[in-house]
Amino acid sequence: MIVARNRLLDNLRAALQRQSVVALTGPRQCGKTTLARQLLDPSASTWFDLEDPRTRALFDEPMTLLEPIEGLVVIDEVQRVPELFSLIRVLVDRRPSPARFLLLGSASGELLRQSSESLAGRIEHVRMGGFALDETGPESAEALWRRGGFPQALLAPDEEASIHWRRSFIDTIVERDLPQWGVRVSSTAMRRFWTMVAHYHGQVWNNADPARALGVSEPTVRSYLDLLTDALVLRQLQPWHANLRKRQVKSPKVYVRDTGLLHELLGIEDQSGLLHHPKLGASWEGFAIEQVLATEVHTEAAFWATHQGAELDLLLRRQGRLFGVECKRVDAPRMTPSMRIALEDLELERIAVIYPGPRRYRIADRIEAVPLSELAQPGQLFESPTP
Repeated sequence: MIVARNRLLDNLRAALQRQSVVALTGPRQCGKTTLARQLLDPSASTWFDLEDPRTRALFDEPMTLLEPIEGLVVIDEVQRVPELFSLIRVLVDRRPSPARFLLLGSASGELLRQSSESLAGRIEHVRMGGFALDETGPESAEALWRRGGFPQALLAPDEEASIHWRRSFIDTIVERDLPQWGVRVSSTAMRRFWTMVAHYHGQVWNNADPARALGVSEPTVRSYLDLLTDALVLRQLQPWHANLRKRQVKSPKVYVRDTGLLHELLGIEDQSGLLHHPKLGASWEGFAIEQVLATEVHTEAAFWATHQGAELDLLLRRQGRLFGVECKRVDAPRMTPSMRIALEDLELERIAVIYPGPRRYRIADRIEAVPLSELAQPGQLFESPTP
C-alpha cells in the first residue's frame, strides 16, 4: 500500500508561511516525525528530538543554542521541556526573525495550554491523526476501519502483527506516557477505564456508571476522560446548543478516535468478529466521523440531540453556515424524522448521509446519500445535489 500525506504536508507548508511558530500535534506514532522529515532532514543541526537525553542536555543553555540559528528549526516532543515556549517567544519577536519553529508534540492538551500562554498570536496549530481515506485510497477502507489508521497497525504484514502493535501501543500510553506527563493513576485502573470508554463509544457520556464501577468519584472519572482526550486517543464530541425551545442534550458523546484501538479494547480480532459484534454500527459511525473531520474543512464540529429523540451524528460549521452529517451502515439510507427536524430547526444548508454503498443519490430536498468512498476526495461531501 502506497500512502501519500499530501493534504497534511500542504497544510503544514502553508502554516509555516503564515506564522513563525507552527505546532504539529497528534497521538504518538501517528507519523508526525515522518511528515516533518519531508521539510527537514533529521540529521540537520537544527533538528532536536527531546526524547533523546543527549539532545535534552544541549538545552541546559537554550538561548545560547537557539539564538544563532537561521531557517527552519524542528523540535520533537517539545512538551518535554515546557520552559522552551517563553524562550521561543523572545526569539520569534526579533525583527526580522531569522528562524521559524516547527514544534512536534503528542500531549495536545498540555501543549495547547503551554503555547497559548506563551505564544499567543505567534503560533498556528496543525492537527493530524492516523491515515485517512484520502491518503490510503478508498480501496483500503475495510482495512483502515478494521486495523485503524496508525501506520504500523495498518501496514503490518498480517492481522496478528497489527493486533500485537495496537496492544503494545495501549500499554505504552498507560504505562509510560501518562506517568511521564505527571499522571498519578495506576496503569491497571487507566486501562480498565479506557476499556469502559470503548463500550460507551458513540454514546452520550455519563460519569456516574464508570465512577461506580471503578470506585472513584465522578470528578475523578471526568479527569480520566480528559487525560485520554489530551493524549489524542479519545474524542469528546460536544453537543450543539441552539436557541430552541426543545430541551437539548448537554453532555458530550465519546469516541475512541482510532477504530483499530477501539477493536483491540473490545477484544475484536478479525473481520468476522467485527461484523458480529454489538458495537458494529457504533464503530462504523466513529470511523466515518473521523474521516469527515479529517477531510472536510470546518471551524467547529459538534453533535445535536434533543430529549424528544431528534439527533444528528455530526454538525459542521464553516463560513458561518451549518451542515449536517449522518452515518448509516445500511444498504440504502432513507429520510428519517430526525433529519427533517434537524434540517428545519437548525436551518442547515444540507445533510449528507454517509453509507457504505457505491452510488450517490438524492434522498430529499437538501439531503443526499454519499458513499464513504467519496471521502477519499476532500471537499466533495457537500457538492451540488445529484438530480
